[in-house]
Amino acid sequence: MNISKSIIAIALLLGGTGCALLSSPVWAATSAPAAVVTQRHAIAIKIRNTVIGEGVPKIIIPTTGSTAEQVLMQARAIGENPDADLIEFRIDYLDFAVDAAQVAALGQQIVALVHGKPLILTFRTKAEGGAREISDKAYGQLYLALIKAHFIDILDLEMFRQPAMVHQVLAAAHQAGIKVVLSSHDFNKTPETAELVARLRRQDAMGADILKIAVMPHNVADVLKLLDATAQVRDHYSRKPLLTMSMGGLGAVTRLSGQVFGSDLTFGMSGEASAPGQIDASSLRQVLNTVNDAMEAK
Repeated sequence: MNISKSIIAIALLLGGTGCALLSSPVWAATSAPAAVVTQRHAIAIKIRNTVIGEGVPKIIIPTTGSTAEQVLMQARAIGENPDADLIEFRIDYLDFAVDAAQVAALGQQIVALVHGKPLILTFRTKAEGGAREISDKAYGQLYLALIKAHFIDILDLEMFRQPAMVHQVLAAAHQAGIKVVLSSHDFNKTPETAELVARLRRQDAMGADILKIAVMPHNVADVLKLLDATAQVRDHYSRKPLLTMSMGGLGAVTRLSGQVFGSDLTFGMSGEASAPGQIDASSLRQVLNTVNDAMEAK
């Protein structure tokens, strides 16, 4: 990662065409807000010793192992990595992904290795870019069983699964004291800005604690759509923490500039990436700190 080039890229997005797009809200394409958000910062969420929605965006590093041994080795490294704020336990990569008892036992071992860093549990389905296909029924049953195992801090729940199941899992997670990320992923394209805004607002209305969207850009305009949507939701619709990104190399700047536009979390990697465009966590930390220093100096 070339830090100088990253900062230049952020500057270019903030100037010229970027400013023109970001200054053109799409209110006509979305329903009128119930209330206008008047403060730009998110309402912070504290999980263990990590505060999400305050200061520099927090870095999540995912596991990518298929065996318990691989995942435990990765978890140990993430726990010792000073640039990792949270660990994402990606269970769809596991050889035993649908075995709730084995997954729960491994999850509890991970918690013991990561020195108090919050654990996000994620089964990313094949339909949204993950490693495995799974039915709505099996997805819901697996999540409900894992919620009862009491090792999860944050649960990633895909918003476009069967509505009744999503509602049931979300309610069960909240009853257990688990925060919920409602998520939407498009590995093929970037929807229009109005659609991105609408999805994030719908996640908010559904009761998510953290709003997440990840999309694939085909050009710079697509990257700007994601940044525009993030800024609109933060400025006008919600103070819940946001996790938004444009994927691939073209979208890498969105992983670096979250603090400018309103995204409170970002994904880094240590070893193998779990999605296109992820950046080494140490390089990512340097850029995030540089952006934060510049913003605080204004």
